[in-house]
Amino acid sequence: MFKQIICIAAIAAAISGCATTKETNAPIPVDAAVLEASLTKQESNILGAIDTCNQAQAAGLASLTTQIDLLDAKIAQLEVKKETAIVPVVTPVQCPPSPIGDKFMLGALENVYVDEVKASFNTRIDTGAESSSLDARNIILFERDGSQWVRFDVFTQGDKQPAKTFESKVERFVRIKQEAGEKNDRRPVIHAHLEIGQYKAETDLNLSDRSHLEYPLLLGRKFMQDIAVVDVGQTYIHGKKQDAQPSKTKK
Repeated sequence: MFKQIICIAAIAAAISGCATTKETNAPIPVDAAVLEASLTKQESNILGAIDTCNQAQAAGLASLTTQIDLLDAKIAQLEVKKETAIVPVVTPVQCPPSPIGDKFMLGALENVYVDEVKASFNTRIDTGAESSSLDARNIILFERDGSQWVRFDVFTQGDKQPAKTFESKVERFVRIKQEAGEKNDRRPVIHAHLEIGQYKAETDLNLSDRSHLEYPLLLGRKFMQDIAVVDVGQTYIHGKKQDAQPSKTKK
């Protein structure tokens, strides 16, 4: 547009110059044909100048359009870079369920703490035995407040140290079948709270003289049912209590 205005101004100035020149000179007779030819030429020149200005303006607009397109492309690239990166969600690998479920593992031998006698014992985990048994000596039954109780001695620090005496309420009695020719053994049963490593559990223990056996405490199937499984190829999976004194072990 600015170039077109300049062109028109230049044309107007040329025409004005011509008119001024004519006014200052003395009147000259003009032939009509010559005048018409002159006017036609001036018209042609004006139209040519206008066309040149239009072409220049069109070229300028085309260049400006190209520059605008380039700027739009750069802005689009910047907007793409600003987009939040999409983090792929990785589905965690699902581990197969444990074959033992919520149960904990026991070895063939474990160190077991019995809260009722405040002592730990080297314990045999025996899937062949139904009930659990604790080595007790001098077992004496008595009655207290109308209930059956039992007093018994336990070697809490091994058979080389004096036994300690404990009392507990009798939950029931159990008969243990003996070998052929021997009388069945009727034993009092107490309820006990056990600790094996970080695990805690409750079970019933029958009291009997296990001096002829290797381990003072035996845990049978009733204890393990629904809470533990046994790996007979391992021992002391859950370690031993640091403050526990060695229990009686007789071979």
